[in-house]
Amino acid sequence: MTSLFVTGTDTGVGKTLVACALLRRLAADGRSAIGMKPVAAGGNEDVEALIASSAVRADRALVNPYALKEAVAPHIAAAHESITIELDRIQACFAQLRAQAGAVVVEGVGGFCVPLNELQDGGDLARLLGLPVVLVVGMRLGCLNHAILTQEAVHSRGLRLAGWVANRIDPRMEHCDANIEFLKGALGAPLLGEIPFVADAGGRIAQATSALTTPP
Repeated sequence: MTSLFVTGTDTGVGKTLVACALLRRLAADGRSAIGMKPVAAGGNEDVEALIASSAVRADRALVNPYALKEAVAPHIAAAHESITIELDRIQACFAQLRAQAGAVVVEGVGGFCVPLNELQDGGDLARLLGLPVVLVVGMRLGCLNHAILTQEAVHSRGLRLAGWVANRIDPRMEHCDANIEFLKGALGAPLLGEIPFVADAGGRIAQATSALTTPP
């Protein structure tokens, strides 16, 4: 494993949290790792968190080639700024980052199949980069369907699901443990860790880092 693509069952399920935790785990294992957020829509908080968790410092334009203002679907936000998201540009930035670090943790935007332009989506980007995928499952009602559909989308692109993370984002979810047990068998990939619900934002990355293992 040299680099990873982190995706989620939906937006707001903890992709940045898991990407930051993986970066810190890789650094603790002696790997020089850097985070990348190819497309950010609606703010730079995720980019800042990845930069802070990276062991290698790089040009921000490489870490985040597309910084869009609106917190909407990337292809819509880009169109409003008269921008076309080009996967070749992202691939070139990734190659430069890969030359600077032992591993690059690439965080996708939204869910796996969110559109990036009129013809291509996040799955196409993961396939172009040729990276194994880590799936963040936001543990809430409906997550089983989202997780299984995302797994099928990953496999349909010829990519390997390297592992998945159960992120307990809804403290009121009923039968959460039973849902996790089901996904252990259904997803056919190792569970890299369970992240507990933490109300204190300041402690989330530390909790996630201690909860996760890196993919085999």
